[in-house]
This record gives sequence, C-alpha cells and structure tokens, in this order.
Amino acid sequence: MDKFFDAARPTRLPPLIPFSSYDDADAAVERLLEIYQRNTAFIREAFREYSAGSLPLGQRIRACYPAIRLRIHTYPDVDSRLSYGHLVEPGMYMTTVTRPALFHDYLREQVRLLLRNHHVPVEIGESDLPIPLHFAFPEDEYVEGEYSEVPGHTLRDHFDVPDLVVTDDAIVNGTWRGRPNQPRPLAPFTAPRIDYSLQRLQHYTATSPEHFQDFVLFTNYQFYVDEFVRWAQSTLASGESGYTELVEPGNYVTGQDGISPERSGRPPMPQMPSYHLKRPGHTGITLINIGVGPSNAKTITDHVAVLRSSAWLMLGHCAGLRTTQRLGDYVLAHGYVRQDHVLDDDLPLWVPVPPLAEVQVALEDAVAEVAGLSGWELKRIMRTGTVATIDNRNWELRDQQEPVQRLSQSRAIALDMESGTIAANGFRFRVPYGTLLCVSDKPLHGELKLPGMATDFYRTQVNQHLHIGIRALEHLRDMPSERLHSRKLRSFIETAFK
Repeated sequence: MDKFFDAARPTRLPPLIPFSSYDDADAAVERLLEIYQRNTAFIREAFREYSAGSLPLGQRIRACYPAIRLRIHTYPDVDSRLSYGHLVEPGMYMTTVTRPALFHDYLREQVRLLLRNHHVPVEIGESDLPIPLHFAFPEDEYVEGEYSEVPGHTLRDHFDVPDLVVTDDAIVNGTWRGRPNQPRPLAPFTAPRIDYSLQRLQHYTATSPEHFQDFVLFTNYQFYVDEFVRWAQSTLASGESGYTELVEPGNYVTGQDGISPERSGRPPMPQMPSYHLKRPGHTGITLINIGVGPSNAKTITDHVAVLRSSAWLMLGHCAGLRTTQRLGDYVLAHGYVRQDHVLDDDLPLWVPVPPLAEVQVALEDAVAEVAGLSGWELKRIMRTGTVATIDNRNWELRDQQEPVQRLSQSRAIALDMESGTIAANGFRFRVPYGTLLCVSDKPLHGELKLPGMATDFYRTQVNQHLHIGIRALEHLRDMPSERLHSRKLRSFIETAFK
C-alpha cells in the first residue's frame, strides 16, 4: 500500500493499539469492534477536513484494520472429526478483520473454537494493513471517484485507496505464498477482500449485506421470485414459523404486521435482485435471481462467499438428455461436467467437485416430503446423475456430433449454464452446495424451449420446485454446523476459520 506515499511526507495516524491477549471470545470481539470503529471514524473525520479544504497540503491519513493473531507452539491434539476451528501445526497465524458488527456472531464462534481447541489466548490488536478510504464509510455513504479533486491535491495524495495487490483469492485458492516470518492466514479472506465483496453485493443485489441469511437459494427465473415473495408474506402473516421479516431490493421490509410505512416505491431493479426471509441469528433464507449464465453465477458466489454461508443450493431449469425423462422431472446432481470456463484458472478442471452426502439427503428428503412420494414413485420423477454446465446457450445450433458424443461419454443426464459453476465455487470457498434442477426441454428429442411449449410445466411445477428447495434448506438448518460443514470441503492444510 505504501507505493502511493512518499515516506518523507507527514502522516497522521491514530495512536497505535498494540496486541493484547484474550481468553474470552466476547471480550475479544468487543475489542475488534472498538478498534474498527475508532479507526474508520478517524478516516471519515479526516475526509471531512479534506472536503472542506482544511487538510494540510501534503499530509497523508492512515488507519489500519484490526486483527486477530494466534501463536501455537506444539502440534495440537484435536478431535479429527472437526473440519474447522483448529490449526494443524505450530506457527503464528493472523487475519485482518472488517465490519466486526456485521460478522459478530461468526467471529465470536471462530474465536471460541480456537480458545477451546488450542488452550492458548488469542491476541487482538491493530494490523499494519491500511483501511482504504472508500471502505471506511457506512453503507449509505459513498466516496465518489478515486480522484475527486480539491484544488492542489487529490484523494490519492492523502488517503489509501483500494489496492488489488492485497485484494485477491490466494488463500482460498491455495496459492498463498507468504514471506519468511510473515504470519500465516487464520481466515479464508483478508479484510480488503471482504470489504470489496460487501460493496459489490450492495451494488448487484440492491440489498444491504446485513440482511443476507446463512441459507441461500440461487435461481434464474422470476417465477421462483414471485412465488417466494408470496409464500414469505403468507408465512410472516401466520406468525408461526420463526421468520421475522422479508427484505426486498431497495431494503424494503415487510414484517409480521405487513409492509413497513417507509416503503414508498421500488428502485430500478438491480442485476441480481435478492430477497431475504429473515430469522434470528441469520438462520433464514436468501433467494437471489442470478440471471442466465456462468459469469453471473461466478460473480454472485464470489461475493456471497465472504458472508460464510451455511449452505447454498441452485434451483433452475435444465435440458433433459435422456428419452425416459419428462418435462417437469427433477434432476439431483451428484457430479458435474464443467464447460463453463469461468473458473478454469481458480479451480482447474482436474479438481473433482464431489457431492455432499448431507446436502444430497436433505434434497431427496425434501422432494419426497413436498411431492408426497416415496420409493419407486419418487424415482419416477427424480433422477440422480451428472449435470453438464456450459457457457453457450445456443449449443443446439452446433454440429451435434461433438457435443452429443461428449455428453454421452460423461453419462450426463442434464445440461444447464449455472449449476457446475455454483457447485465449483461452493467447493472452492468451502460452502456446502447442492443442485436440484427441473427438466424444461429435451432438445435432443425434439422438445425445444419455445414459447408455449412449457406453459403447463411452468404453471404446475415451479411452486413445488421452490418449496422443495426451501424445505431442503430448513432440513440443513436443523443440522449441527460441524456435521454440515463436511471435511470433504477442507484441504490437509487449512485456515482455522470456517
């Protein structure tokens, strides 16, 4: 970050807060809050001086992120069934922290596990990683542009600005290479990487990150959104479900007593609108309409991942590839042929994306429960198999010999444009994932997706499909976190934080 600053120029910093030891998780998180609030307020106050033209020419302003640090000196003897909450070998570990109020419960749980599993205190203090000016403001305040000018000097002359050098996915991609004597990562994302995604979530979904719930449904059809909103409003009105409110794009809130009085109109619809049926402890359900294609699927999961979701599921439509499938049948993906190309550099194609037993069982049980079927009758409408995900919506127009041969060799039973991407990013980010698709066309057998050909299907199946996804997430919510977050998602050298 210092590449923008001349060491000879004066720097104004708040008094350094040294690292102190804590053996209580609540006290540790409270200290993180204090450091973050003080340092962001320091930057905002200096920016007000800059805007008023009273900041001395040449003076730069800097305040840094708070951090959690842990030192262990022996190889720990921890329960081998645990997938997170512990470190595997001695060393110094550290992570920078942003928005500790938003991540309060998550941070408290991760620190509590470290204290329990390692029997040494954690250290809380101030890192040397600067907070960029643009990330120091609340969600409803923004700095417009990087080079907004006051006569004689610019933002970059006085403040740290976002820097891609320290904003990447090296930790989760397994490509992080530290310098000698540098602390090793304690968490999968650095503070600037999280701040970057929180800003993008607000932009793409038109809802505040604070409303996102831990259990996420992705879809690419407005039909599902409409039914979700209807069901959420009905569920809230009943007052019997534990859900407390529905938040729609623009942060418009519907509570158990109806629409909030401040709701006066809708903003322009964002690229990937999100809807949040909230429940205490973020245990509700978020639905995001991601639109069509693997690029959107990667974009939104890149950013939702920093919220450390408990699970996410893809509910979409697919092309059925077998003659025995009918329009409206379900496909439960247990493997993926990845031809989306958007993740090839981050997760090479030779990396398998395995099915997660806990998610598969939850989805199958939900289909049986909502459809009211079991045994052979259940198998008649749902098939488990490989889903091929591609990046060419009009693949049918190519010479059929090559794609059909590859689909046959892979044993694929369905084809879509998002599922493999969402599952691969779930694997990459250590977020439990699953896919349940609904057959909407059979292009290899003359049933193309054309206007009017699937009208009855849409009318009769969409509602059921959505409620299967909701019920599956409720099953997963009732599962202990340590069981849901399977060891399949973890490498042999991992960060301690989930």
